[in-house]
Amino acid sequence: MMQDKKPLFSNYQKWVVALLALTQFTVVLDFMVMSPLGDQLMKSMKITPSQFGFVVSSYAFSAGVSGLLTAGFADKYDRKKLLLFFYMGFIVGTLFCGLAPTYETIVAARILTGLFGGVIGSISMAIITDLFSLEQRGRVMGFVQMGFGASQVLGIPISLYLANIWGWQSPFLMIVGLSIILTIVIIQMMRPVDQHLHHQSERKAVAHLWHTLSKRDYRIGFLATALMSIGGFMMMPFGSVYAINNLKVTPQQLPLIFMVAGVSSLIVMPFIGRLSDKIDKYKLFTGASLWMVVMILIYTNLGIVPLGIIIFFNVLMMAGIMSRMVPATTMISALPVLQDRGAFMSINSSLQQIAGGIASFVAGLIVVQKDNFSPLEHYNTLGGVAAVITLLCILMMYRVNRLIKKQQNQNPEIQSV
Repeated sequence: MMQDKKPLFSNYQKWVVALLALTQFTVVLDFMVMSPLGDQLMKSMKITPSQFGFVVSSYAFSAGVSGLLTAGFADKYDRKKLLLFFYMGFIVGTLFCGLAPTYETIVAARILTGLFGGVIGSISMAIITDLFSLEQRGRVMGFVQMGFGASQVLGIPISLYLANIWGWQSPFLMIVGLSIILTIVIIQMMRPVDQHLHHQSERKAVAHLWHTLSKRDYRIGFLATALMSIGGFMMMPFGSVYAINNLKVTPQQLPLIFMVAGVSSLIVMPFIGRLSDKIDKYKLFTGASLWMVVMILIYTNLGIVPLGIIIFFNVLMMAGIMSRMVPATTMISALPVLQDRGAFMSINSSLQQIAGGIASFVAGLIVVQKDNFSPLEHYNTLGGVAAVITLLCILMMYRVNRLIKKQQNQNPEIQSV
């Protein structure tokens, strides 16, 4: 349904969007950098694909547990204070990652980082939902989720450059430095986000968590998020291993692949965000998902081809993966009522992380590598599994869309999606 009016953003809202986007950049980069560093890390520590899959999934599992533990009191405090608390914990965990000398210590450091970093996205989502109307959120989420693209354009190439000079630990130390600067800016610039406290329920933390989980409509949104995460995360951890050992991309060429894909994301995400505020979000999600399925099946079955072809299909695949995120996130954010938003977003983020952890762990069991320099086997199987899960996600998002339409019919003041 077309929307003619687009509410303008205040200067303060623009500052908030910028701060949340930069915060998201550091958190996403901390997670995303594991994939391009995967080949170097596996060879440096002499670990197997299943062990590396556990390094990646350990962050996700701890992030998921943390989100569930914090969900009960996520609506009890000023969201700015929660953001600062967990962001500072994330900084400490990332520092330990940069200092980790062994496989066991990197796993422990990733668990610590996940306990704090995994909650930041849900807090940011709750802040966005509180400060921006539904007809603004598509644009806001498009820009905030540009952190993914920015991490590929700037973060990952710079990280790989630093890793080639000072070792794979150095990117984490770079993230720590940037995050400390952002923490100071948030303290100085952001106002309290406490409007939800005026609509506070008297439920205790556990009761509030159970209340949120007990709502059928919310559970449908949670399941849709989980399926979307499994489909999106399954191939990610082994992307660089596949590119280097199967497609014969050199370590020096790898930053270029991520950078070009990142530039395309920076172009696509704001466009999708604006488009999401104009047309039916479910139709946009469905189109992007079908595009993603086709591109995944092509990319995971590529042979040794010129670098330009690899970059071309990688860009098209990433465009599909990223383009479904904005409409899906916007739709799911419309499900909870104001007093449940913090808990809903925390649970939703937890399930997203846990699902991603399951996907990474299972991916590590499916793929096989005879040694650290041999081709990665069964990566195309991962692509097939991800494609099937993506199709199932289309069906789940259809149910979410119907729930939102039902809410709009019951309350005409809710904006159309």
